[in-house]
Amino acid sequence: MSNATAITPTREKDFPEWYQQVVRAADLAENSEVRGCMVIKPWGYGLWENIQRQLDAKFKATGHVNAYFPLLIPLSYLEKEAQHAEGFATECAVVTHHRLEAQKQPDGTTKMIPTGELAEPFVIRPTSETIIGAAFARWVESYRDLPLLINQWANVMRWEMRPRLFLRTAEFLWQEGHTAHETAEEAIAETELMHRVYEEFMRDHLALPVIPGEKTERERFPGAVRTLTVEAMVQDRKAIQAGTSHYLGQNFAKAANIQFLGRDNTKQLVHTTSWGVSTRMIGTLIMAHGDDDGVILPPRVAPNQIVILPVTPKPETRKEIIDACEALAATLRTQNFAGEPIRVHVDKRDLPGGQKNWEWIKKGVPLRLEMGPRDIASRSVAVVRRDKTPKDKEFIPKEDFIQTVTERLQEVQDSLLARATALRDSNMKKLDTLEEFKAFFADDGPGGFALMHWAGSTEEEEAIAKENKITIRCIPLGDQYAEVGKCFLTGKPSSRRVVFARSY
Repeated sequence: MSNATAITPTREKDFPEWYQQVVRAADLAENSEVRGCMVIKPWGYGLWENIQRQLDAKFKATGHVNAYFPLLIPLSYLEKEAQHAEGFATECAVVTHHRLEAQKQPDGTTKMIPTGELAEPFVIRPTSETIIGAAFARWVESYRDLPLLINQWANVMRWEMRPRLFLRTAEFLWQEGHTAHETAEEAIAETELMHRVYEEFMRDHLALPVIPGEKTERERFPGAVRTLTVEAMVQDRKAIQAGTSHYLGQNFAKAANIQFLGRDNTKQLVHTTSWGVSTRMIGTLIMAHGDDDGVILPPRVAPNQIVILPVTPKPETRKEIIDACEALAATLRTQNFAGEPIRVHVDKRDLPGGQKNWEWIKKGVPLRLEMGPRDIASRSVAVVRRDKTPKDKEFIPKEDFIQTVTERLQEVQDSLLARATALRDSNMKKLDTLEEFKAFFADDGPGGFALMHWAGSTEEEEAIAKENKITIRCIPLGDQYAEVGKCFLTGKPSSRRVVFARSY
């Protein structure tokens, strides 16, 4: 490569533009003809499939089952839960007609005109609490029908004015869990359980050291009693809300009339929860781990964990080398990493070796192997880890590599988590005064996560957010944040610090 890095601009020069270029260079996704929507390409979708499969196993292990609900929600369903509907009102896409009629134009072209106005408009789901609540009302009769533990893998639509691939798109893929319970205690325990599932998944599978916490009243999901969140820091020191879990109390049960006959023979309303993560996790992953040569994928979710590049300088030895590469791939596939067969790809395309090598660097494949005539003669392989520099090549006896491959993949996984944890911890500061707060988030300030004592009102929180474009990301859980002090804005007593940050 003539450039010092594969991606321009670099992260330091223009982080938002670097991100767009990395997504393009890694062939993860592209903008579609529909404004604000994206085409997820095979490499990006392979990443999502692994995330989906691994998360789905965790949901099923905690007793949840999958179902599917309609894309279209009657407008009247949203009107029943006013606070919820108002929270999403400006993002809703509305279907008002049910057919098209062809009209010939004087120039010979045909225009398709919407006709057949619907008696009641439908909203394309921004989230499914209301329509799933209607189903729950049909399914629940007595306490014996509870708990209901349902998950849905689906697409949703939120009309996004400033789209960014994976991070914010009008249509995106996600899962949404919806559960109904006999008591508030059970529903709260469910909310906290799924919050922990998300935290562990982000840490162990995506190598993202998130901060688990609770949202303030201002930042809560519309209609929720409590919202728990996992907040990640990415390399420009901004926060990304990577997943949320909500205790909805009986608000949605009232709106949808989800009643059951209790143990005391009285009619009662259920307590509900909802929780979800989306393709935004892929954007978080890229921004947390990528470098100026492209994406770096944690091995647990990489579509291919190992790519073998045959080095074929002469046509007469090409078949022998490719056969040796295929044999090594077959041997590696018999081994498991993190409970799944190792995913190995042999790149047999008739392209220059350098071009293929840089393609896989940009795509972020964890381990790249090269095998040529000399390697076959010496029974060795050339190995490069994606979390190291492209020139950092090791020559390893083939048998040794086969014996140690799972440890090597785990080392890459662990190094990404350690690197992301170090970034977060070195950019998280305890601050005590408004002056320190303003200096921290000034244009020439360090930025990151400010741990501040807070006892302000929702109105004061709103004013700070509007003036500084900085929000309370969460009231973090854990004893390390519990500390007696004074609110940096009001001077009122505070029992713990909260996380302030700029966010995506």
